[in-house]
Amino acid sequence: MRIAVLQFAHETVTFLPFDTTLEDFRYPGSPASGEALLATDPKGYMGGFVQVAREYPEVELVGIESPLWPKTGTGSGWITAEAFETFVGGFERELKAQGPFDGVYLALHGAMGVRGVARPEAEIARRVRAAVGQTAVLAGTFDPHGNEDEQFLQHADMAFCVKYFPHYDMHLQGERAARMMVRAIRGEYRPTTTTIKVPVISPTVLQWTGASPWMDLVQRALVWEAREPDTYVNVFFGFPWCDVPDAGMTVQVLTNGKPDLAQRVARDMAGWIWRRRDDLLATTKLHRMADGVALAREAVAARRSPVVLADYSDRSGYATWLLREIVAQKLSRTLIATIADPAAVQALLDAGAKPGDPFDREVGGRADESAGEPVRIAGTVLGFAEATTPRAMGGGQRWALIRFGEGNVLVLSPFLVQITETHELWNLGLKPEEFDVIAIKSRAHFRRGFDDSGFAPTILLVEPDEPFLGTARLEALRFEHLDLRNYHPYGNPPDPLA
Repeated sequence: MRIAVLQFAHETVTFLPFDTTLEDFRYPGSPASGEALLATDPKGYMGGFVQVAREYPEVELVGIESPLWPKTGTGSGWITAEAFETFVGGFERELKAQGPFDGVYLALHGAMGVRGVARPEAEIARRVRAAVGQTAVLAGTFDPHGNEDEQFLQHADMAFCVKYFPHYDMHLQGERAARMMVRAIRGEYRPTTTTIKVPVISPTVLQWTGASPWMDLVQRALVWEAREPDTYVNVFFGFPWCDVPDAGMTVQVLTNGKPDLAQRVARDMAGWIWRRRDDLLATTKLHRMADGVALAREAVAARRSPVVLADYSDRSGYATWLLREIVAQKLSRTLIATIADPAAVQALLDAGAKPGDPFDREVGGRADESAGEPVRIAGTVLGFAEATTPRAMGGGQRWALIRFGEGNVLVLSPFLVQITETHELWNLGLKPEEFDVIAIKSRAHFRRGFDDSGFAPTILLVEPDEPFLGTARLEALRFEHLDLRNYHPYGNPPDPLA
């Protein structure tokens, strides 16, 4: 049983002023093939798929050369047509050269934006299908922030989407993809799917599944899976910063040869979403930067610390709005992690800076309008540390730590870093007892380490006054490929079940 494995995952922010190029995907370790590809992301989709597939002695996995996440990090713009064609064309050539295959596993994301390609994941599935033939079983894994419709499953047989945000079940979905693919290849499972688009669009900051009603939505999907054996329910929450025609929420249901059941479950899930559409958009309190910093000071005084100040809007990582307000309000014992400023980090490294050396320069900003103006920080170099976040590890990335003000520390990184776990900070050599406030760039992923764990009794989500790239005020963005009026709450779209 020969199964090809490939990966092409990207969460594209199409409103950024720079493209994601072919060279952004090329760095030591990327692209990867063979065992190197199969060993990537052991706790994620790939790790789950490989682990379960190798529990079957008759399965042979073939790693097709694939790009890993680009070196620009998680926030980067349109993928160029050259980059997309280079890798997808490579998939086709390798699949044909190394075939035949009984199955193909596609580790995807769902919110990829490619210049000139309306639905990139569906296009990947179409071209893979053409390369391997109609009898091979194609299965994909997806992030819940995918923008998907029925077109992927017109070419692929199965899809498995993460249910939680933060994404706790990536490994599980990879396991499912492997197990069901083997069953389908054996003829024990006959994939039958139904897809329903639900015209609701929402910023990801509102989609945290640790509280109702998003928690209830996940639970309803889990209940259906528990009630009906061999039934799998995907709910794509959507990613509004990718300007593509299939944005918004989607329900997919997979059954074992039971189209009526797939339709019944999909209609139930879509109807639940439509009835609760207003509740789904009223889940999280968002504060202006100045108000959030003032509330953080009050929480520290009331001994409700540590406080997390999460700037959910900074898609590029360069934004200085929160740093500027922290300086203006003279917040103390605050850890700012991070500001993206590759030039500042490299300048310190080139100068041979060492702990205790003076630091006085402007940092951040510059990248685009949403990043704001640079902020001047005067202090001392605390030191340098190897990156500890998973996507930066192994890339030789070094971060600079700057001490300033009354017990404040600023972490400068070469690109956008979304801190999700507390140990990613403490492994830099910092100590939790030294900080009352932690300011990070994150929408909901940070909750796994700072909220779900009970670490931070006070959580404050902040945004700048202007509705920039990552804004929750989607009407401020200039969409070209979708019309907000076709989605709730910006228009009056019809009931998807009508």
